[in-house]
Amino acid sequence: MSRSRTNSGTGELLVELRRDSGVPLHQQLESGIRERIRQGLLRADTVLPATRALASDLGLSRGVVVEAYQQLVAEGYLVSRTGGYTQVAPAAARIPQHDKAKPSLSGPPRIDFRYSRPDVSQFPRAAWLRSIRKVLNETPHDALAYLDGRGSVALHEALSDYLNRVRGTSAVAENMLICNGFAQGSRLLLQVLAAAGYRKLAVEDPSDNELRAVAAAAGLESVGVPVLETGLDVEALERSGADVVLVTAAHQFPTGAVTSAGTRAALVEWANRRGGLVIEDDYDAEYRYDREPIGAMQGLAPDRVAYAGTASKTLAPGLRLGWMILPDWLVEPMAEAKFVDDRGSSVLDQMTFADFVARGEFDRHLRRMRPRYRVLRDTLVGRLAEKVPDLQPIGVSAGLHVMTWLPPDLSEAEVVRAALERGLGVYGLAPYWVDGGREGLVFGYGGLTEKAVVEGIDLLAEAVAAVRR
Repeated sequence: MSRSRTNSGTGELLVELRRDSGVPLHQQLESGIRERIRQGLLRADTVLPATRALASDLGLSRGVVVEAYQQLVAEGYLVSRTGGYTQVAPAAARIPQHDKAKPSLSGPPRIDFRYSRPDVSQFPRAAWLRSIRKVLNETPHDALAYLDGRGSVALHEALSDYLNRVRGTSAVAENMLICNGFAQGSRLLLQVLAAAGYRKLAVEDPSDNELRAVAAAAGLESVGVPVLETGLDVEALERSGADVVLVTAAHQFPTGAVTSAGTRAALVEWANRRGGLVIEDDYDAEYRYDREPIGAMQGLAPDRVAYAGTASKTLAPGLRLGWMILPDWLVEPMAEAKFVDDRGSSVLDQMTFADFVARGEFDRHLRRMRPRYRVLRDTLVGRLAEKVPDLQPIGVSAGLHVMTWLPPDLSEAEVVRAALERGLGVYGLAPYWVDGGREGLVFGYGGLTEKAVVEGIDLLAEAVAAVRR
């Protein structure tokens, strides 16, 4: 039996006693514990406090607690274990209502091509543990106090060195801010920009749809700007009247387009002329397979580009580690917004990641993962060509997803539905369009195995055939 639910019987137990009720205290204690077990608030194998400790906490004699425990053991609610501790009996405990599985009409897909899922089974636990141990052994006590809103100086320095070397940024540690992933960083940035007088956000069309709702909540209007093979249509951006634009320049989501040098220069020129800001979401540029690395736009115009990166695709989304390189004029308001929002991200996580990056473990992890993801990409592209050849993939040279346009005789909604009926999760482009557009599918492959990719495309071929029938 597990003894991990409390500290071996030394923890506290909240039971309300009314000394003026006329009901004996041992009966009140029995009733309180019995009811909490019935409600599922004390789960099976939970270790109760030792009788002496509970008596001290509740201001009772030890004999009162012993009598209550003995009665509940006799009733089968508690069991006494060797070693002198008492646990909730498994047969007496109920599953709390909030723990019960909610009924659903259909279960999750057996094979899921959902985007944004890296292979978290490959998280470098041993290397991360070494960094944790070093941080716990060497970090001075005062470093564990509240930081300012920007975050850990050690992580600023490690990341600025890494990004300048690998991504071609022009980062200085003083202009970096640590956030809980891109979600928090972008939300705070849009709030700060709205307070500074910015009014309209341009987004790539198609693009991730979550930021549009965030912009609306911040008081910004969103407008879609078409994506060309060379990146965002800058002429359309000029006509939009936007003063902020979000781009995924190194690997556009979801089309996979790479922003050309000419388009990058035009975007910087637009920002300078307009007094605008380019938000660069560099979400998965570390994974490239068939092309030379593409440097970050931030290196071209540090005063007009706010760069955002994250460990979600490279390590694990559960770490909630993100970073921003900010123009000088945004550093202080963003630091203040971050501090007000949550008093700063976890200090230990930041310092662990700083050591992990500084020791070269981040580079080693990425070198190990690139060939794994490339094999998955190759398997996906090859199987599509074999089984569903009229679904031509694009944007395959980098990242953790590919996209295919659908031929005119296939309905995106019908293919998605037919796939789901076969236990396969595939996802259409409809949610990513701002103004509507051509139908297609997005395949995320990072969290799958080769076998699952092959089986998934075989199921997709069945679904397509069914729709065509």
